Amino acid sequence: MPNYNAVTPEIIAQLEKVAPGHVVVGADVNPDYSRDEMPIYGTRMPEVSIDVQSTEEVAGIMKICYENNIPVTTRGAGTGLAGGCTPICGGVVICTMRMNKILSYDLENFAVTVQPGVLLQQLADDALTHGCMYPPDPGEKMATLGGNVSTNAGGMRAVKYGCTRDYVRALTVVLPTGEITHFGSTVSKTSSGYSMTNLMVGSEGTLGVITEMTLKLIPAPKATISLMAPFEDLDACISTVPKVFMNHFKPQALEFFEKEILISSEEYLGKQVFPRQIEGTDVGAYLLMTFDGDSDDELDPIVERAAEMLLEEGALDVLVADTAPKLKDTWAARSSFLEGIEEQTKLLDECDVVVPVNKIADYVRFVNATGDQFDFTVKYFGHAGDGNLHIYTCSNDMAEDEFRKQVDAFMSAIYKKAVELGGQISGEHGIGMGKVKYLAEAVGPVNMQLMQGIKKVFDPKMILNPGKVCCTL
Repeated sequence: MPNYNAVTPEIIAQLEKVAPGHVVVGADVNPDYSRDEMPIYGTRMPEVSIDVQSTEEVAGIMKICYENNIPVTTRGAGTGLAGGCTPICGGVVICTMRMNKILSYDLENFAVTVQPGVLLQQLADDALTHGCMYPPDPGEKMATLGGNVSTNAGGMRAVKYGCTRDYVRALTVVLPTGEITHFGSTVSKTSSGYSMTNLMVGSEGTLGVITEMTLKLIPAPKATISLMAPFEDLDACISTVPKVFMNHFKPQALEFFEKEILISSEEYLGKQVFPRQIEGTDVGAYLLMTFDGDSDDELDPIVERAAEMLLEEGALDVLVADTAPKLKDTWAARSSFLEGIEEQTKLLDECDVVVPVNKIADYVRFVNATGDQFDFTVKYFGHAGDGNLHIYTCSNDMAEDEFRKQVDAFMSAIYKKAVELGGQISGEHGIGMGKVKYLAEAVGPVNMQLMQGIKKVFDPKMILNPGKVCCTL
């Protein structure tokens, strides 16, 4: 571990000059700042927390910490699932939640400039009032956009519109030294040297502190329709996914899930939305598909052809959600999967591997067979359209040490299989501190050394979010 220094009263005084009224010390620090939403990876209270309000404050704080060799961890809403904002070395936590202004729209260039503490839902709603849509749609709508950019969050619309990375035009970044720099611009293309913007996106707060973002928008679709297709079993459900693309459909979202995880979500919401039985046949799994376009007239023939295809592939029925209340209820149930699991589970870990779409069925079969060898319960759902699966290990009665031991063996096996199938360790949640070991096993020593070299160029003292992504302590 690098030889970090403690935060002394003299340093606290310097920080208070830079961020007057925002510096919180010791026992007064919010306990939430010790972790993210996946505490199984550990917790650690920082010595100091600062709810920053400007780029200049961040720059001043980083300069002090750099000069005094004090570790700094940046956080937003703390909704991450890989221990990415856990301050494992103590030091200073910078929270960007108060930097929550939508600064300006450039509607001629379909762009918006925001601070990192703006919530995803806040921008999504506000953009619609301007006739625009911000396409990235991660499941956690109360996450900050700074966190989304830092993890390259994906979500349910990624199958059609791509991930957060595809919508980041420009960034204002404070480097570990306290220097303020700018990457990118509002233009839609560039061949101007290394893509520093893309390097920052997905870097999980290890290279710099993002304090301003210019994001791409698109014209808002005027019509949206969802199809809910229940299947008797999961294998038939997942096997249908490649057929969606082979038939030239372009869904906005394409999700699959089993009945058990749906029941957890509906119990959490207190409302049943999806059918559990169709004409005497028990439903085992569901495919949820959404189309968007300029009008219902444009979508109607697409929906009709998609429904015919689903029935031909073994769907027990095809239910249409074409009104605002139906759409809201349908996607509320889908969006609450994690909350439902969390409410009913004492010990929880997860991964979000991504595999080629035509390998999803093979991979799920492997996960099921592997999970049967352990004492915990395995639950999962996935963005079927892009091969991103969310797999949860759940237990209410195991000892934590035994749970951790078994989960490590399970994760090692399923990550190895994902890579064998041409997949990746994380599709959208990132590596944080919880997945560094698995990333190293997947990409090998050469790629890890390249990433560590990049980290050292940006952060030679290794003070910014240490022990994350490609570095261990």
